[in-house]
Amino acid sequence: MRADVNLSILFTDLPLLERPAAAAKAGFDAVELWWPFSAPDPSGAELLALRQAIEDAGVQLVGLNFDAGDMAAGERGLLARPDGSARFLANIDVAVQLAGELGCGVLNALYGNDPGTDRELAVANLRRAADAAAGIGATVVVEALNSHENPHYPITSSQQAFDLIDEVGRDNVAFLADLYHLNRMGEDVLELIDRHTPRFGHVQIADDPGRGRPGSGRMPFPEIFARLEAAGYRGHIGLEYRHEGPGAFDWRHQ
Repeated sequence: MRADVNLSILFTDLPLLERPAAAAKAGFDAVELWWPFSAPDPSGAELLALRQAIEDAGVQLVGLNFDAGDMAAGERGLLARPDGSARFLANIDVAVQLAGELGCGVLNALYGNDPGTDRELAVANLRRAADAAAGIGATVVVEALNSHENPHYPITSSQQAFDLIDEVGRDNVAFLADLYHLNRMGEDVLELIDRHTPRFGHVQIADDPGRGRPGSGRMPFPEIFARLEAAGYRGHIGLEYRHEGPGAFDWRHQ
């Protein structure tokens, strides 16, 4: 299993620019990030500082979100929102350039909360993002979130995500299989892996219930990892769980 650390949810006791080195110290050679800036088009100095922190730590950025709005305030994307579309479009080239400079091959576009989302706008914006990402050989992924924690997010199942991906009609648009969210919504994640792994552009994990590290809940992670391997998944698995204090990664050695 090739695991990467999501630096937007782990090592958050440290300033952003110190987290890549902390991940490396913990034994990881790959990281991912939600869009880490307050603006869709941060200054060149801010972008350079982040790039240097990742490069100096010797880790690979394998996943990056497009700007999704104010995540801390509950926003969950701009893709389908008429009031956020201009911000999303302003971010596309910036995010793609940063990803390209760091060799990142996966860019996540969160849909946006209802009310007010527009399906046609989402499809058009996804096509624009995919066409830009194609220039660096990257894949744009679409994620389903659970409605318990994200009650206004319209894409809550793998099938809804697949339907949107099919409508977009771009070869470099794929599914972000966040197994925590899908399990929370009652999907059989083992069956999903067996049937649909070829459609996965990236995988993320946390245990359910609680969104803690594997082993803190009831999800069958040894079987999950074995099924992903058997199904031919060769990408990274993003560790997107919450953990405070020591022992965040002890499960990897058990």
